[in-house]
Formats: sequence, structure tokens, C-alpha cells
Amino acid sequence: MKNSESMFQSCIICEEEKKQGIFLYTSFICQECETGILQTETSDPIYHYYLDKLKMITLPQSFL
Repeated sequence: MKNSESMFQSCIICEEEKKQGIFLYTSFICQECETGILQTETSDPIYHYYLDKLKMITLPQSFL
């Protein structure tokens, strides 16, 4: 994982263009969504939203 601070990226969770966040394989997760994921209880309905969005992340071809 690495930080992105030089350009805007589209977050795979909220789909907004953000400047700060992390990359998980080839997918960008903004700082706000990362915090939301980490602080959400599994009993919260938004947890399933995060899970569905995270399922969209795929391994890069070089890992397969």
C-alpha cells in the first residue's frame, strides 16, 4: 500500500475524486472511506455497503 498525495484519484467506495488515501492492489480508497471502514461495526447496515464495494477490488494481472 502507498499514499497518494500528488494527484486526484477516484475512490472505489464513494466514487469521488480525492487527493489523499491508499491503494489496495490497483484500487484507490480515500482517507475518509478508509476511516469509515475501520470504524464501522459489523452490525451497522453500512458495513454491507463497504463489503460490496470492496468486492470490486481485483488482483492485478501480475499477481495471477
